[in-house]
Amino acid sequence: MSRAVGLSSDAYESKFELRIVMLCSMAGTLMQALDSTIANVALPDMQGSLAASRDQITWVLTSYIVAAAIMTAPVGWLSSRFGRKNVALVSLAGFTITSMMCGAAQTLDQMVIFRLLQGVFGAALSPLSQAIMLDLYPPQKRGQMMAIWGMGVMLGPILGPTLGGWLTESYNWRWVFYVNLPFGIASVTGIALFLRDTHRDSTLRFDWFGFGVLGVGLGGMQLMLDRGTSQDWFGSMEIVAEAVIGGLGLYLFIVHMLTGKGTFIPREMFRDRNFVSALFLMFMIGLVMLASSALLPPFLQNLGGRTVTETGILMAPRGVGTMIAMVLAGRFAARFDPRYVMTGGLLLLLWSMFEMSRWTPDIATWWLIVTTFIQGIGMGFVFVPMNLAAFATLPAVFRTDGAALVNLIRNVGAAIGISITTTVLAMSMQIVHSQMAESANPFNRNLATNAPSMFWNLQIPFGMQNLDMMITQNAAVVAYANDFLFMFYISLPSLLVVFLMKRPPPASGPTHIEVME
Repeated sequence: MSRAVGLSSDAYESKFELRIVMLCSMAGTLMQALDSTIANVALPDMQGSLAASRDQITWVLTSYIVAAAIMTAPVGWLSSRFGRKNVALVSLAGFTITSMMCGAAQTLDQMVIFRLLQGVFGAALSPLSQAIMLDLYPPQKRGQMMAIWGMGVMLGPILGPTLGGWLTESYNWRWVFYVNLPFGIASVTGIALFLRDTHRDSTLRFDWFGFGVLGVGLGGMQLMLDRGTSQDWFGSMEIVAEAVIGGLGLYLFIVHMLTGKGTFIPREMFRDRNFVSALFLMFMIGLVMLASSALLPPFLQNLGGRTVTETGILMAPRGVGTMIAMVLAGRFAARFDPRYVMTGGLLLLLWSMFEMSRWTPDIATWWLIVTTFIQGIGMGFVFVPMNLAAFATLPAVFRTDGAALVNLIRNVGAAIGISITTTVLAMSMQIVHSQMAESANPFNRNLATNAPSMFWNLQIPFGMQNLDMMITQNAAVVAYANDFLFMFYISLPSLLVVFLMKRPPPASGPTHIEVME
């Protein structure tokens, strides 16, 4: 089975064409990354407009995530069979059209179906963009290009809630989807006019069994993770069934991939130690990035008493730190051993998670900004050199497949991270609340002596209610601290994984993009 190799910059006549291709492929990545989180803040408005219950409206998010996860894996095969340009055009056009359909949806059923289709078409945008950028630029330029590409991937989920909140508040929730239209049209036009197509292998046959069991496995796992918290996890037969189906599907896929012939994910990729190590690191980045993004807004609003606007502003420093770090990391990784750059980034990331475990609702604003800014720097210093090290030793024929798998692992890490941290938060709140409530009884002489006569008087409902509210708030503070500390501990093994990687060979030889100078 042959795999298509992308075209280098030699296939383009001018720097103008290269820049158009780069911008259009990046626009697709940014749209897809934004849409993974931009709709979250608009859910309450959608719920009222579409006459949906709280449980039903979550399918707007779940349908998109499940479809994108399943369709990310075969991107490499599709690119080899039909050509990268055709797949990019169909994906961009389909994503733009389905975005408009989501904005025009009148019922919940329509919205879920349109979001499902949006996830199907959007799945290829990020891996195709990464593969195009890696092909267009030689090794000595890839650090800078991965920094630019990484900004779209990392900043999309961070800026999505802020942009979604502003569009919903200023206009309507439908503009969360309509905003994709001008960027989608521009991207389709640019790709159609300037992107050079790759070789197509019409002899390739699709691995339907492998794709089927992978789709079942990923679908079952995503549904289990998305609905586990609301359904009491394994106390629900639905979650048990989804776990069994997901586990069986993934097991069959792994066995099939290792033993079968003509699988759509080539097993030869897993012989590359750098690539396999990068998959683990990408999983951890996805977990920490979106899990912390999901925890910070409710911490700042519900416990800190900050408004939605203030929360959006306080979330921005992490994105700024990520942008700065990615620009610097591309240069550092080209001059120094990328493993040392990643180690520095991981240490900053670990420090920020440990520091956040010591936060209280009255945390000083300036220190909150400093901590999240440093966390963003840590993410940037890990993300760029990790991508460089992963693809430096991977054969070019597996580049699109590798990019698809890296993006798939990041999405899976994000889904698992959000589900686990949400569960840990809920369980910690229950445990800490029960421990604190044990001492809140009429026989506690300290409470009876020191409590205000009416405010905490356990003999009247008003006093009991006030005391319960105080215990609940303090339990929440401890629970958030436990969650941040939990993320600190599960991120520690990443330091060991970094040095399982080989140092990438130094970039040498003449550049192929003199037109870009």
